[in-house]
Order: sequence, then structure tokens, then C-alpha cells
Amino acid sequence: MARKRIAFFPEAAFGPALNSVGIAQAVEKLGHEAVFLSDPGFVEVYEGYGFEAHPVNLSEPMPAEEMAKFWEDFINGHIPNFRKSPYDQIDNYVRDCWEAIVDSAKWAEKDLPGILEDLRPDVVCIDNVVLFPAIKRYARENGKAWVRIISCSENEIEDPAIPPHLSGCGERDAACHERFRRRFNEVIKPIHDDFNAFLTSCGEEPYPVGQFFEASPHLNLLLYPEPVKFERSEPLDPGRFQYLEGCVRQDEPYEVPEFEANNDAPLLYVSYGSLGAGDTELLKRVIAAVGKMPVRALVNVGDYGEAYDEPPPNVHLAGWYPQPAVIPQVDAVIHHGGNNTFTECLYFGKPAIIMPYVWDGHDNATRVEETGHGFKLDRYEWTDEQLADLIERCLTDEAMRTKLAETSRRMQSQHGPTKAARLLDGLPL
Repeated sequence: MARKRIAFFPEAAFGPALNSVGIAQAVEKLGHEAVFLSDPGFVEVYEGYGFEAHPVNLSEPMPAEEMAKFWEDFINGHIPNFRKSPYDQIDNYVRDCWEAIVDSAKWAEKDLPGILEDLRPDVVCIDNVVLFPAIKRYARENGKAWVRIISCSENEIEDPAIPPHLSGCGERDAACHERFRRRFNEVIKPIHDDFNAFLTSCGEEPYPVGQFFEASPHLNLLLYPEPVKFERSEPLDPGRFQYLEGCVRQDEPYEVPEFEANNDAPLLYVSYGSLGAGDTELLKRVIAAVGKMPVRALVNVGDYGEAYDEPPPNVHLAGWYPQPAVIPQVDAVIHHGGNNTFTECLYFGKPAIIMPYVWDGHDNATRVEETGHGFKLDRYEWTDEQLADLIERCLTDEAMRTKLAETSRRMQSQHGPTKAARLLDGLPL
């Protein structure tokens, strides 16, 4: 077997980053070399898992701490918009994100060509929502393959019969689909025109309005599990599109701490992700509500531990949890709908209450309820009684638990990272 050098270039967010880590771990078990192309702020993440990482500036160069603070401030500045519907976020959060994403593609073009020429990877795997022209050009000119990894909802690959990405629309709600698509394209068009001008300057063909990336002609890996996938008008070609059934990485073990109260009660895990943890008022409200229930809870407060007083005796706070080691030990999860947590809950057969605020969290919240794997709950418009009722249903709904067990068995039998590694191994040099 020829040894390949496989480069991974995930988006600068923990979800995509850690998915690629899982695949890279499996790639190396097959005897290949995995390296990372990385936003400077994430280099240490990959190095922490033992991988070589090469920084690619995706914005004006600045120290890693400043870059982390930039995105923290970006998210926290949009907290008022988290109360809005997906449709009403198009004019603010969604627009601002796409402006930043397009800028990142322009910045990457400065560093990527030279880095690719130095590394000479046999395969480049991109987990992002925007095209980096240098990667497509490198593959074309050197007879190499590039692979698209889709960490978010599978509706990143558009189809007229399924909800548009970021919309949170129901699968069959065609009126919602049309309304969202029309407004999204209207608001995003100036940004899209600018992006197309950039593509043209790089020798690439422009995209139709609303499209910022394309499917790879070689291989596309969707982390979405088949039990929750959408019914498309045009089924995806399995020769180019493969569902990985999640991509759970190996992580450090976790021992559940002793609780001062309810130590034998059902255990919850509450996390809104590293960026969503900035919504401290919401987390305080959840902690107070859960503190009065006959349960225990592990609550991820991110970098905001100092914002909290002593928690209730049945609640444990931490700035970080190794999720793949925690979720198997809990009875239910309350989260923001990020695709890693979404798929990890399904992988381990745990019911979820999703309280979305942005991006594909809206899609995953709708989908978890549509497919009977959990519940969607408005992030702010809920009462303690409503939350307690949903938690009780997560713990007692036998039909839901049976479905989750079936989904878990299917996903674990596939083992997404191993499946991805074998597919990458099968690509011609």
C-alpha cells in the first residue's frame, strides 16, 4: 500500500476541527500521514492530538489570543439576535458571517499556494462552507484529489425538495423553504457578487447566487447519519457522496464526579458549545431550573466560570468536558444543535433537547424532533415546567429510546472515522 500524505483543512471551529481529528486518527492507523492546514488559533488543538499543523492566515495576522477574542466578541455581540427566528437572522448574524467567511477565503489565497507546494499532499480534505481556490487549483494542476467534508447538516448540499441550509424549516414546509431562499439570496447577493469577482480573479468559474462552494468531483463525506437524512428529489450519487454516520473521535476518559445532592438521580449534560457559552444569562437560568429537579447535571460554562456563583448541589460546572467520554454516561443532553453534539447524541443513543441560536443548530433542532430523536425548544421562550416536562419525556419515552437505540447501533456499526479513512485510502494517487 502506497503511503499517502493527507492534509485536512477544517473550519476554525471546534466542531469541524475535532471531526477531522477523528478521521486523521483513523487515517494514521491505516499507515498514512495526516497533517493539518490550520487557522493560526487552532494550531495548538491539532498539535495537542499529536499532528503536524501548518498555519494559514484567514484574516489580518494577529496573536492567537486576539483571534480567539475576535470570534468570542463576534458571537457575544450577536446575543440579542439569538432571540430572532432563522429568517430574521439573515439580515444580521447570517450576513455578517458570510462577509467574514468570504474574507477568510481571500486571505487564504495569500498563504495556501506556497504551503501546498511545500507539503505536496496526495489528498486535501476541506471542511468548510466556502471554496479556497488554491486547493482546487493545486489538485487540478497536480492530478491530486480534493475531498469535501460536510460537518454541518446535509442540507449544505442543496436540493429543491429539502429545507435550505440555516433555515430551520420543516422538511415538508415548502412555503418556508421558498421564503427563506428568496430572502437569503436577496440579502447575500452583494457579498456573493464580491465573492464571484474573487473567484474570477483566481481563474475559477463564478457560482450561482447563494452558492459559495461546490461538491467535490472526487469524494464528499457527510457526517450526517442516514436515519435522519432528508428525502431528496435527486438522491446523492453514492460514488461521490458517502454518509459517515457521525465522526466520533477518541478522547480522554471522564469520571463523573460525586454530587452533594441527587447522587443516584438521572444525569444530564448541558452545553451550548465554546462560543454559545457566552450567553451566561441563559445558562444561569437553566442551572437554576435544573437545580430544582430530581436530576444531576454537568454544565459546560466555557471560559466564563467567573460569571457564576456556587451552583446548586446537584449541578457541576466546568469549562470543558471531553464530550465523547461524557455523553455515553448521561441520560439526556441539552444543547445548541451544533452538528458534533447532534451526531454524538445519536451515536450514543441519547435523547436531546435542542435550544438553537444560530447556523445549523436551527436545522438540527427541527430535525431531531421531526425524526423522533429528541425535542426542539425555543432558546428563551420556555418555563421551568416546560423544561422539566421535556426532560421527563427524554427519560421515559420508550418509543424514542427504542428509536435512539436503533440509530446508535447503526452508527456504531459503521464507525464514521474508520469508514472515512478507508474511502480516503481508496482514492487513486
